[in-house]
Amino acid sequence: MDVNLQNVPVLALQAEICRRYAPTFPPPMLGGVTLPNALSPQEPPSSGTKYRVAIIGSGNWGSVVAKIAAYNTVRNSIFEDEVRMWVFEELIEGQKLSEVINTKGENVKYLPGVQLGANVKAVPDLLEAVNLATLLVFVTPHQFVKGLCKQMIGNIPKHARAISLIKGMDITVSGPCMVSETIEEVLGVECSVLMGANVANDVAKEEFCEATVGCADANFAQTFVKLFDTSYFQVASTPNVKGVELCGTVKNVVALGAGFVDGLKLGSNTKAAIMRVGLEEMRKLSRKLFGDISDDVYFQSCGVADLITTCYGGRNRKVSEAYVGKYKESPSEGGASLWEKLEKELLGGQKLQGFLTSVDLQELLVARHWEHDFPFFTTINLIATGKLDPINITSYRGCSRS
Repeated sequence: MDVNLQNVPVLALQAEICRRYAPTFPPPMLGGVTLPNALSPQEPPSSGTKYRVAIIGSGNWGSVVAKIAAYNTVRNSIFEDEVRMWVFEELIEGQKLSEVINTKGENVKYLPGVQLGANVKAVPDLLEAVNLATLLVFVTPHQFVKGLCKQMIGNIPKHARAISLIKGMDITVSGPCMVSETIEEVLGVECSVLMGANVANDVAKEEFCEATVGCADANFAQTFVKLFDTSYFQVASTPNVKGVELCGTVKNVVALGAGFVDGLKLGSNTKAAIMRVGLEEMRKLSRKLFGDISDDVYFQSCGVADLITTCYGGRNRKVSEAYVGKYKESPSEGGASLWEKLEKELLGGQKLQGFLTSVDLQELLVARHWEHDFPFFTTINLIATGKLDPINITSYRGCSRS
């Protein structure tokens, strides 16, 4: 078949040429990370069936992810075309949100003005959405994951795989439990992760960015790359699942600190220092918890890039900046109730993860007697819970001495 070279993006053309004429090349590597593999064969699963994709979540980021997945499923023979997206039903001007999405092709509440794709089907019934799904994509607030998984027990194929795009963790008696671990324990399926410097609205506008898939199975990682990789959303993979996920989770706590700096009208030097210290404590925490995290992880999109984006453009930074102003007006109102109020006022139904993660993280630090090893994280928590004035964000070293 002849290939029309006119009006074909260069990257797409290169990928197509590589796929057709060099199918036996191994995946390219860079610093221990597997790059998007345009060279791997486009064969369906060994059983002869195609992967069926279900998106669990339909908020701002979930809708963007559905758009990306829908674009790729119709272009790759290993996937069924239809992408089902579970929708928490709401009424929008008297109409059910799922019906609006299926009629207009857009999520008018959480991602207005963006077409998701004709092959995206919004489904308000969770079990219907995941019925026969072999690729489960989780994109919900982390506090809802366990409950949703419990509802799904016995209703998904045994050979299904999952991937979490959720940033958060739970604290148990034995230590932290990452979202991917919760999914694996409850559903009994292997769960990978995808994290990166991805502000949802920018990705929806197809502005160039990157992401990192953490998948212990290097071969299967390429299936997730094929599901998510596009010319504007470029995906690399690494087998270091825990490192990728911890970076994506804890950076939201650092973003609170960045927002405090902005709320105090401090300058670029201060913000850069706060981000550097935050990255260092992220690195220290991952080594204390998991021990074998390679420094390469921090130089991927899930690491320093995600931290930079979140500290400049994310919702956690935005709300924590507003928190400073409200705290100045009434210090006695600081703490959880103020975060809840600001979340409702500023996020239009989206959930704020940074505060909850800070609370969970501090519970872990206290249980392990690590507060003085992580003075920056401890200072952020004291400010966030209303026990310390935000002006103390630059006095974190004092926490290690107290």
